[in-house]
Amino acid sequence: MVDVSGTRVEGPLELFASGFAAELTRTGYTPLSASKQLELAAHLSRWLDSEALDVAALTPSAVDAFLVARRARYRSLRSAKALEPLLSYLRHRGVTPALTADSVSDPVDVLVERFRGYLLAERGLTDAAARGYIELIRPFVVICARRNGVGLDELTPGEVTSFMVSESHRLAPKTLQRLASALRSLLRFWYVDGVLAVSLADVVPKVANRRPALPQALQPAHVHALLDSCDLGSPSGLRDFAMLTLLSRTGLRAGEVAGMRLEDIDWRRGEITVRGKGDRHDRLPLPADVGESIVEYLRSGRPVTALDRSVFIRVKAPHRGLTSGGVTQAVAAAGRRAGLGAIYAHRLRHTAATSMLAAGAGLAEIGQVLRHRRPLTTAVYAKVDTATLRTLARPWPAGVS
Repeated sequence: MVDVSGTRVEGPLELFASGFAAELTRTGYTPLSASKQLELAAHLSRWLDSEALDVAALTPSAVDAFLVARRARYRSLRSAKALEPLLSYLRHRGVTPALTADSVSDPVDVLVERFRGYLLAERGLTDAAARGYIELIRPFVVICARRNGVGLDELTPGEVTSFMVSESHRLAPKTLQRLASALRSLLRFWYVDGVLAVSLADVVPKVANRRPALPQALQPAHVHALLDSCDLGSPSGLRDFAMLTLLSRTGLRAGEVAGMRLEDIDWRRGEITVRGKGDRHDRLPLPADVGESIVEYLRSGRPVTALDRSVFIRVKAPHRGLTSGGVTQAVAAAGRRAGLGAIYAHRLRHTAATSMLAAGAGLAEIGQVLRHRRPLTTAVYAKVDTATLRTLARPWPAGVS
């Protein structure tokens, strides 16, 4: 039995409790958060013992079964994300080996891992992109793999459509579009791999997501309200203020802000390297006010226990770099604090473009800053240049009411 921070860990995870506690401290967990993680580990260890399982048996299906049992008794730390610190530690120790299609036996895990291998090897996706696909299509794979003995070769177009319709009730249109894309990729792979006799990719319905006719930029007063909502006396406020200033002044995407690393800032030249779409690396000027806000964050807000060289780090442990979703959530939280409602990171990209346009910049210059591949993409901002558009309007005929 191991007693760590007042938490007793018994069973298969007993040998790893002390090491896990040390890892939690190293990665920046507060004593309270570490204690909760250890309590979760203690529960998982008891569950493994009751099921006569060892640590090596922690497959995704076993984790799912444990979470079902935990949700029946507990109201917190009931998701796979909550277990990730412990599972990551065990994988790093080599106790629970990385999953491959050959190392799992559960039908869902087999299907998922084979698709993951296809995305990485054949499609050339990054680990993060493949993980995003897997998270979206896993519920569909679960349904398909547990069809009461009916083989996947008998999957019907109606079942594909029904799944999309059911998901449309809970997912935002943009997320539903990503699901449709991931599902088409899965069905194409299953057809090529011989799982399906006919391709069902074309039966995945298209998802309507009407965009507004004009780019939805924020007024300068709204941008000031977002910035004023940040508490500059706290690490999270310093971080959010720096990110919001960067987004609104340079028009970076959320993923580009999340991907910015310490070495991407050239302080002597006043430039930043932007890691954009398609593995593009572009250099942009670093405005003075943006640089000042980043410096203040680096000096007084960035955790000393940061685990990587990302500029913007999670406030809560583990102190890794923010994801693009984390950047978007920070902008949304600032919007709520400022009383502006739903504000997301891409609105600030539109704001930067329209601000440059109002200051007299041409569309070609704006396209260079936003790193658009085609001039037609930038041309949409001509619609908001009302001063110039008025000069193009023909006068109303005299005498016509």
